[in-house]
Amino acid sequence: MSYFRDFFPYPPSQPREAKGGIKARSKRGGFADKWWGKRWIQVLESFNIGARLQRGRAYARRGQVIDLHIGSGEISARVQGSRPKPYQVVLQLKTLSAPEWERVAVALTEHPAYIAKLLAGEMPEDIEEVFAQAKLSLFPARQDDLETECSCPDWSNPCKHIAAVYYLLAEAFDQDPFLLFKLRGMDRESLLQLVLGAVQQEEESEPEILPGEPLPADAVQFWGGPEPGPVDFGETTLPVLSAVLARRLGAFPFWRGSGDLQEALVIMCRKASLAALDREAI
Repeated sequence: MSYFRDFFPYPPSQPREAKGGIKARSKRGGFADKWWGKRWIQVLESFNIGARLQRGRAYARRGQVIDLHIGSGEISARVQGSRPKPYQVVLQLKTLSAPEWERVAVALTEHPAYIAKLLAGEMPEDIEEVFAQAKLSLFPARQDDLETECSCPDWSNPCKHIAAVYYLLAEAFDQDPFLLFKLRGMDRESLLQLVLGAVQQEEESEPEILPGEPLPADAVQFWGGPEPGPVDFGETTLPVLSAVLARRLGAFPFWRGSGDLQEALVIMCRKASLAALDREAI
């Protein structure tokens, strides 16, 4: 009999009622309200796990998960199935090393708005781009990134018990986005200290700007030029042709005078030139 059990799935079974289990807040539709919780579900569903996720969703809403503990790189839970003893579920996600977290902190220094949101307890919507800039990933990049194990006899992995934990994790992340960082090996206070330390180090590395000398109140000294004196415009001569612009524009269309406006302008410009030449000669 054990030979056939290795190759054929077990028939659907009804789980026992779990007293005091963690019931999902979501009663229908999608799980999670915040973008980071939804992103967690979106990543898992992108792995094409199939109907097991759907059955896990029903388990999460029925309150079959008895307890859930999120630690550094590991999640442990107990899920009530069809047997009297709850199944043990363990999920493991690789933690980031100290140098990798430092790269994330340095990348965050280029985004002051993201740091402000983290200080306010919010997850910036483009935080994944910061991790990508550091050549890392906050969420699992592929199914193999998550190592899962359940004590149930189901041969499939992830089974419905693991899937139920997946969905409850999304709601846990909704309430505290820093649990995502904790799962990757960094708690909230340590992350903020690391980021603020990177900001301070960047500010200290900037060249010191020495105070300059006060600006002179005197305009000549301020501009640094010579004392103002007479301006030499060169030799003044009469133009060969007076009123060049008036001649080029032609007749004025709205002129209502008795004489020719263009001729009057030529005479006036000639007189003005002669008067300017006489003044220059004085």
